Amino acid sequence: MTYRTVRQFADAATPGELLTGQWQNRPSVLGEYKPYLDDRWNEGCTNAWKLCEEIVPLGCKGSYQRVRAYLHDKHTSPWPVTARPSSSRTVAGWLLRRPETLTEPEQLQLETARAHCPEIDALTRHVRSFATMLTERQGERLPDWFDAVRQDDLPSLRTLAAGITRDRDAVIAGPTLAWNSGAVEGHVNRIKMLMRQMLGRAGFALVRKRVLLS
Repeated sequence: MTYRTVRQFADAATPGELLTGQWQNRPSVLGEYKPYLDDRWNEGCTNAWKLCEEIVPLGCKGSYQRVRAYLHDKHTSPWPVTARPSSSRTVAGWLLRRPETLTEPEQLQLETARAHCPEIDALTRHVRSFATMLTERQGERLPDWFDAVRQDDLPSLRTLAAGITRDRDAVIAGPTLAWNSGAVEGHVNRIKMLMRQMLGRAGFALVRKRVLLS
């Protein structure tokens, strides 16, 4: 037994702390579906066979035995056995994707996160509303979006809104008007590429000629 293991046993304040280890980080075939199983368990459904039949159409590859073992642990463990909460990076990925591209397990986990965290629920609404304004060119809705953001305690979004407000007219015009600076930005990027290619290999006259002729 190593010194680290001895210290782990000596410093543990609860029996649950002794259960931590590398084996807990191994992915499980039930991983994405445990929030669904937890919700159904809390609703009173404890039949492993029925729950297995419910998650298989969702794409789960787990067997009846795995579902039964997970539910058995929930029933017999003195500590609550629940799915690990999704990481902040994972939730952020769900928010930044189109809702229709999320798989059913991802939608279930996001809905679970929204139900347990009012901040995530508000953030989801604001992010999706902002994405709709940009993709559907509804810049006139931006002032209402500012007002909605100020009503919620979301410091990051408030900071974003405050920054946008400083160039309010320009930002509103961007997703509203048909004109944009896309062509200009394209030429700028092209010129930068040519300059990087010829850096240290040609004088200004040759660079100028290539830019004009390309």
